[in-house]
Amino acid sequence: MNAPVDAGLRPCVLASTQGGVRTLTMNRGERFNALSREMLAALETAIDEAGADAAVRAVVIAGEGRGFCAGHDLKELRAHGDPAWQRELFDACSRVMVKLTQLPQPTIARVHGIATAAGCQLVSMCDLAVAAFEARFALPGVNVGVFCSTPAVGVGRNVSRKRVMEMLVTGDPIDAKTALDWGLVNRVVPASELDAAVAFFTERIVARSASVMALGKRAFYAQIDRTLGDAYTYTSEVMTCNLADPDSAEGMDAFLEKRAARWSGRR
Repeated sequence: MNAPVDAGLRPCVLASTQGGVRTLTMNRGERFNALSREMLAALETAIDEAGADAAVRAVVIAGEGRGFCAGHDLKELRAHGDPAWQRELFDACSRVMVKLTQLPQPTIARVHGIATAAGCQLVSMCDLAVAAFEARFALPGVNVGVFCSTPAVGVGRNVSRKRVMEMLVTGDPIDAKTALDWGLVNRVVPASELDAAVAFFTERIVARSASVMALGKRAFYAQIDRTLGDAYTYTSEVMTCNLADPDSAEGMDAFLEKRAARWSGRR
């Protein structure tokens, strides 16, 4: 029997790229991929590297082991009572979450098992999410005396106020079908079909213009919290800039000429 590998000798995040898709897999399955400071630092580095790589067209966030992500590491939190240390942890987590929306590439959460607290937040901050039928989602901090205030930022931008408050004040988990009905995930499939469901999205993303995708994602997040009038003013300017992109002319010409588009490949 092989001796177990010391977690300290294993990378927190495994990165692999195939066909323009970078998969970032949280690699602490025995801890349900808790978002320790070490894990957050590894995720931030991996996200930055993916964003800087023009060959990467889509980013998938996944987890090893029996669940996707259990949120913050409670043992680590109890071991560090210094408010400055705790604030640095939450700032690091918030930075990772925001960077997911700032990546030029679309991001997809591949969810199995549990996604709780900041793990549920991680799902909500990805552009898309695919879940296995057995996946469960929760904001259970209230059960241990720590209200899920930062996770509520992301989940509250996916789910209606009444429903996210239900998750926050009860701490009860919701199943994958409910998460789908409430708008937290895009697809729910059997675990055996999880990779195929992710590929459904990544294949379409990779087949489109990288520069148009990056511009569109950036515009979506820039306008979503603006007033209606400001949002239309801003996106009208974005649309005008979009039309100046050579890939825009190529895409429309290809459609009119009934042929496949030849995208530039730049971002």
